[in-house]
Amino acid sequence: MRFPVSLIGARLTRRYKRFLADVTLDDGTALTAHCPNTGSMLGCQLPGSRVWLSRSDNPKRKYAYTWELVELDGGVLVGINTGRSNALVREAIESGVIGELGGYDEIRAEVRYGSENSRADFLLSGGDGDCYVEVKNVTAAVQDGVAVFPDAVSTRGTKHLRELMGVVREAGKRAVLCFCVQRTDVDEVRPADDIDPVYGRTLREALAAGVEVVAYRAEMHPEAVVLAERIPVVCP
Repeated sequence: MRFPVSLIGARLTRRYKRFLADVTLDDGTALTAHCPNTGSMLGCQLPGSRVWLSRSDNPKRKYAYTWELVELDGGVLVGINTGRSNALVREAIESGVIGELGGYDEIRAEVRYGSENSRADFLLSGGDGDCYVEVKNVTAAVQDGVAVFPDAVSTRGTKHLRELMGVVREAGKRAVLCFCVQRTDVDEVRPADDIDPVYGRTLREALAAGVEVVAYRAEMHPEAVVLAERIPVVCP
């Protein structure tokens, strides 16, 4: 996925009120950008960090700039825009990178399903039947090589796991949770049991119930982001 516009470099001053970030552009201009991430952004919001922004020409937007990437120590890029993860996964399905989700005739987005009035990120149809897919963006790492999800308590994420279990148990259909890992320095994904133990327990229940869980790591560049490689999901 290439960014539709060239990204603009800046330095992070602070992230606050969840959806706002004060930054200073390379030309010295100070401004407020939209932060498209509802999580804690653990390890990804250190003041002074190098960041990249996209700019919209939509006059109706209150904040023209959107925070897209942050650079961590060692030059590691992390994609913090959770709104990009579904597009990345869809692109990877259609290009055959996510082989586990290949062979379907149709992909529909935001399809209502489940007993808790959820919307599946994708419903794949055709082939041997339907497959419900939930996508979660992963940005946090707690130690070398280990990414974790979630980075804050996620009642919504736990709800989606329950809905996926219902798809398998009650409808007899296929259900897949796909972790979209927007950072290059990790080799596996684990549930963040210390942050959200309920999510961790529910993830293990989902696996036992037949929900498939996969993780794909992205290649990150200021010009483009693409899912490239499957990495293991470890639930010790």
